[in-house]
Amino acid sequence: MRLILFRLIAILEVAGGFYGMAIILPRLLAIGPLRTAAFGLIEFAVYAFVLVAGVLLLENSERGIRFSGIAQWLQLPLIATPVFSYALHCGACIDLYTVVHLPTRPELSWQLGSQRFVLAFYGPSVSHLGVNVLALVSWLVLKLR
Repeated sequence: MRLILFRLIAILEVAGGFYGMAIILPRLLAIGPLRTAAFGLIEFAVYAFVLVAGVLLLENSERGIRFSGIAQWLQLPLIATPVFSYALHCGACIDLYTVVHLPTRPELSWQLGSQRFVLAFYGPSVSHLGVNVLALVSWLVLKLR
């Protein structure tokens, strides 16, 4: 059972990392402002890290388990405030979040076969805070091996 779960996590990491890198590469090759290029390089490096973590996890190495745990931690928070926004998912996500506004109510969304990376020093007028439940469960599976 452990091996099946590890392989599933690794496949999502490899697919999400590759898909993210494939989406970012044309934007990196286009000449643009330096700030856009810097964020693009950060985004590309994060997706490359997740891809490498997935490949190492497929090989069932100890380093792959450790890197995949870090990759899952990077995908865990969902933060969108007027000042700062951060979100990452590679491959799939199940997001449990709330809009920080009265009345506060939790919401659930999911995506499969996708990627998302948001790192910005601005955001929506109404704050959103949440957690990627799939990343949390994946991290627990990796930790409780």
